[in-house]
Amino acid sequence: MKKILLATGATLLLSCGAASAADWSDTSISWRYGTRFAEPFNPEHIRKHIFALTHASGYKYGSNFFNVDLLQSDKTDPASLTQNEGAQEAYVVYRHLLDIGALRGTEKRYGPVKGVGVTLGFDWNTKNDVGYNSRKRMLVAGPTLMWDVPAGFLNTSLLVLRESNAPSGAFPPIANVNGRYTYDTHAALSVNWAIPVAERLAFEGYGMFIAAKGQDEVGLGTGAETNIDMALMYDVGAHFGQPKNRFRVGLEYQFWNNKFGNTRATTGGRGQRASTPMVRAEYHF
Repeated sequence: MKKILLATGATLLLSCGAASAADWSDTSISWRYGTRFAEPFNPEHIRKHIFALTHASGYKYGSNFFNVDLLQSDKTDPASLTQNEGAQEAYVVYRHLLDIGALRGTEKRYGPVKGVGVTLGFDWNTKNDVGYNSRKRMLVAGPTLMWDVPAGFLNTSLLVLRESNAPSGAFPPIANVNGRYTYDTHAALSVNWAIPVAERLAFEGYGMFIAAKGQDEVGLGTGAETNIDMALMYDVGAHFGQPKNRFRVGLEYQFWNNKFGNTRATTGGRGQRASTPMVRAEYHF
């Protein structure tokens, strides 16, 4: 929990620093809940509460995005062999999009593409669970296309990922892993969007299509991974005199296949795929 709190504090400091130099910014806290999450090698459906801090901001030459998720599992994803408490996880994402046209002082369009940029960033996580205790570190870089949509945004990126982990589970073969293991450098196609579909309704989400990353830390082959998360959000605060998009509620859905590169062959069909409906509420500052 101490590491989770430190991760949250670090993200808050970064968000505040980015906001001070931004042309625009949006910071929110949110909660989402689902009952059909999954974890590799675990045959049970898992209930999770996820609390998040999200910050997005833009400046002359691009934009920043920070998100930290604090995930609380139920007892079907236990924190240890000696307690019934569910596992806890912090997952931090940072992305910086550098707009090449803005940097060069020119705005050149390419048909439906309104801009070209470069995305740089990282993923970082820590989790306390009985089986794996993930300590993921990942660097991200690659070109991004910014598409011309009537409102909101739609971006696609071709990314290079450099990922490592240092698991420490209670059972072999993870129990026999020593130190940090680095996977093969691999590619991913990323899509992110937020598009209004009505005056108070927006369709938002992201998709990651990730290539296999070679062998994992115990010598098993990994598979290509798909992670799609999308939400339909309604501006309920507008009914109570609140500023636009101050308080929103909605439905979210996540499909995750070959989670973290684990396949049906390596897990025996246990927990490598999740299809998870969620409810979501968020408050914007």
